[in-house]
Amino acid sequence: MKTKVIAVVVILVALAATLWFMRSRPADVKFAADGMDFARLEHELPLSTAERESLTPDQLAGYAQEQVDQIYGRLTAGPIPDGAYDGDLFFPRGTDGETRLGEIIEGRLQARLASLGVRKTESLGRLLWKGKVFYRDQRLLRNRIEDLAILTPILGGNTDGIEKLTVNGRDTYLLFPAKLYCGQSLLDGRRESVIIDYAFTDELSGYREAPDSLGGRNGVRIRDEIRMVRPGFYLGRAYMKGVFGLNFTLINRDVEAAGRSGFRAGDIAEDCWTGSHVASR
Repeated sequence: MKTKVIAVVVILVALAATLWFMRSRPADVKFAADGMDFARLEHELPLSTAERESLTPDQLAGYAQEQVDQIYGRLTAGPIPDGAYDGDLFFPRGTDGETRLGEIIEGRLQARLASLGVRKTESLGRLLWKGKVFYRDQRLLRNRIEDLAILTPILGGNTDGIEKLTVNGRDTYLLFPAKLYCGQSLLDGRRESVIIDYAFTDELSGYREAPDSLGGRNGVRIRDEIRMVRPGFYLGRAYMKGVFGLNFTLINRDVEAAGRSGFRAGDIAEDCWTGSHVASR
């Protein structure tokens, strides 16, 4: 009798472990053949809630660009974010993306970077840029820079008046202001994305000629767009002079945790036009 009881307990424990594993295992994101039209892709392989919850910044950074594009094309903009978000960036895999930013960086800055041992532009981006701060009500954004040493050749040692903010216990400088609005995606015109526009950065509060002009209409004319993977987590694309340059992710863990239950229930706020999109469950 005792042996039977032990056997039943073992079976129940194994069954519980199997169910836990199946529920906790990340969902595999499904992809179509390269080049499939986004409308068809979304109809045949819509992103489920489980797939979107399984995605992480590191996972996105490991995908081929076609896969990143297919994920982006199946997302909607979600709400315009508010507050500080941690950022990471990654260039298109399988392309010569490392040289893209190098082509637009001034020679004197390139020399300074070489002296610091920074030779790859993706490394530069991660070293220089730590995320964004959204001011939703003002439709304004500022970028988080923690180390101004790299910008010394441009700043000329003048750091007076640069606004600072403490995020996650660290001081961060707020530079490169941009306008926030809903607008057409340059990748997927079927619906809008949240646009981060630096074209008229010189008209915005907190603007500094050096270094903010680098990203504006007299510089490389940066235009970002983002869509929501899930509350608190966004996938973005950066364009320079109208040409796609790199991908980036933005995440706020507090917003992510607060929005989890509503997201799972299908309660997704949208500030921008979603076209004919119907969220998959």
